[in-house]
Amino acid sequence: MRWQAWFAIEWQQVFGISLSALGFYLGLMLFTRLMGLRSFSKLSSYDFAMTIAIGSILASTVTSDSPSLLQGLLAVGVLFVIQAFISMIRRKVKPIKTLLDNQPVILMAHGEYFGDNLKEANLSPSDVQEALRKNGIKSKTEVFAVIMETTGDMSVIKTNDVTPDRSLFNDIRDSELLFAPIPDLSKPSVSKKVT
Repeated sequence: MRWQAWFAIEWQQVFGISLSALGFYLGLMLFTRLMGLRSFSKLSSYDFAMTIAIGSILASTVTSDSPSLLQGLLAVGVLFVIQAFISMIRRKVKPIKTLLDNQPVILMAHGEYFGDNLKEANLSPSDVQEALRKNGIKSKTEVFAVIMETTGDMSVIKTNDVTPDRSLFNDIRDSELLFAPIPDLSKPSVSKKVT
């Protein structure tokens, strides 16, 4: 194996890579300007797939002469058009939105883990605990809810004196569980005797 080949580069390649990178960068700026900032957001799984696809096209276009810069830009342009079309359809046709988007799920509420949802999300309680620590949580009693968002991110919502606005949670599966009465486990339960 010739290890020198790993570090070799010709001036023509430096010039070609530099021009391709500049052209691709300007093309991406133009496409993003035309299609909006959502192009690189992580709002849904297809947004994430779009970002990965553009990265792949960028790498192959900039570092080699095939595909050409114009071919790479055309491919990215087509991806932007597809994303714009899917976004438009997704906004207008509810079944398409349901088909394309993951639904946020509750991983923890009121200090209690939701085991079935953790299992479905392929997470463990220690994954949730890590998110809690990153958010400065010192006790599970501080947690109103931990939500696995459609992007795969975990939102940690702290308990406080503000009454939660139900409309902020209505797109979450099983959101009614967030507003169910919370049993006070510190007090002994009193059962009434029926006579």
